[in-house]
Amino acid sequence: MSESNLAARSDGLEGQVSGARVIAQALKTQDVNYMFGIVGIPVTEIALAAQEVGIRYIGMRNEQAACYAASAVGYLTGRPLIVIGGSSERSQETMGAFQEFPQVEACRLYSKFSARPSSIEAIPSIIEKAVRSSLYGRPGACYVDIPADFVNLQVNVNSIKYVECCMPPPISMAETSAVSTAASVIRDAKQPLVIIGKGAAYAHAEESIRKLVEQCKLPFLPTPMGKGVIRDNHPNCVAAARSRALQFADVIVLLGARLNWILHFGLPPRYQPDVKFIQVDICAEELGNNVRPAVTLLGDINAVTKQLLEEFDKTPWQYPPESKWWKVLREKMKSNEALSKELASKTSLPMNYYTVFHHVQEQLPRDCFVVSEGANTMDIGRTVLQNYLPRHRLDAGTFGTMGVGLGFAIAAAIVAKDRNPGQRVICVEGDSAFGFSGMEVETICRYNLPIVLLVVNNNGIYQGFDTDSWKEMLKFGDATTVALPMCLLPHSHYELVMTAFGGKGYFVQTPEELQKSLRQSLADTTNPSLINIMIEPQATRKAQDFHWLTRSNL
Repeated sequence: MSESNLAARSDGLEGQVSGARVIAQALKTQDVNYMFGIVGIPVTEIALAAQEVGIRYIGMRNEQAACYAASAVGYLTGRPLIVIGGSSERSQETMGAFQEFPQVEACRLYSKFSARPSSIEAIPSIIEKAVRSSLYGRPGACYVDIPADFVNLQVNVNSIKYVECCMPPPISMAETSAVSTAASVIRDAKQPLVIIGKGAAYAHAEESIRKLVEQCKLPFLPTPMGKGVIRDNHPNCVAAARSRALQFADVIVLLGARLNWILHFGLPPRYQPDVKFIQVDICAEELGNNVRPAVTLLGDINAVTKQLLEEFDKTPWQYPPESKWWKVLREKMKSNEALSKELASKTSLPMNYYTVFHHVQEQLPRDCFVVSEGANTMDIGRTVLQNYLPRHRLDAGTFGTMGVGLGFAIAAAIVAKDRNPGQRVICVEGDSAFGFSGMEVETICRYNLPIVLLVVNNNGIYQGFDTDSWKEMLKFGDATTVALPMCLLPHSHYELVMTAFGGKGYFVQTPEELQKSLRQSLADTTNPSLINIMIEPQATRKAQDFHWLTRSNL
């Protein structure tokens, strides 16, 4: 459709402007550059108008995946996640209109701001407030509801006053006395540990955190989304001794990391009963959750870390590199790495997780985005697949929801295309997780995105069964009554989903086939690819001292 036709469609009368065009222009004025969605009544015109004003529109196959993609772009670019939904016409409210639902009220439960403009003229100010609310404080989603009759309603162009782009979030700093106290607690630590969270990555605090860790010689542990803030292969990274580090540290500095289920709530037996937490967070309500911290530092992670550095510049201090604590951590790291290496070196077929990830890690570009979801696939993958750059790992995170992978990968690929053409996105999926959003493969192919999908296929959820075991099971009755709930159809050829849409698909069963297919996929810069990797259905991770979740009896 030509630009003139687009303009005619959005602005039918001279001197008039449509609601759709006002929405698009208000978003563009707030420096919104990407839009993900599925068009339909009444929002199709909004997508067309967005393209006309220069917003890149990526049409997805599932609304859930579109939201995941938008949230990932918000994380990668620092710009907002604004959900725009179409609702029934105002004149039809309470009449049982098409898809009538109290969306504004419902969204207030899980968004930072939720509103419905009272008029076309009110749209720019509502959009500005939504963007500002999403960026300030702890970042989060906001919702703007658009009545169907607003989309094509024409108003006088002179009646619209666009609000200039909101100012960047103010940088807040911690109280000077609290910073001084925190530095004293760190100096007195016998077994210190720094935990780097997603908040540190979002705050772009990598330089200041690296300086703090290196200047004070502190061991650090990244959370899943904190990987890469300091490179995973840094000599001070103790991720390979995660359990030991958490269990015996006496002072823990939390840099944008929450004491939620991922960190076992900060409670014994995972931690020492008298461990001292120094909490650094931008969100005041987060301070003191689950444990009473020794020191709270409320403020921007980057700014507060610089405050700590200033304290240690005044009175230089280093944690002794040859301390007993460092010796304990290094010994545990060495033994765990040896065990992982032993598992990775197994030559029996089908392959196990460690063998697969070992061969993948060997070929991964150091600057690639790594996206991951699944149970064992994600958990084991994060211990083997290394990140060297901040904000280059995307996974299920705090909520642990499945289905995020392909949306996240699409977002990363779109950003990579704009910022660093040629940068690759590696999306590592469990076979069950892939099923949540597998049709987004068509989206990947439609936009020809540089994504390599790895489906680690064990025929099930957590664990599955091989073809012979599956057939034997079905001898005892219908699958609905005899097949275990975690089973998926054995030997499924997920790679054919990719070839169906024009990409490259590979079915691999051996390390040699994996190496070859991955090499070809990374060398092919013109086609997306999917590598379906068959592994031992009963494969699992090495024994854990502590589990993140309550374990099943199965």
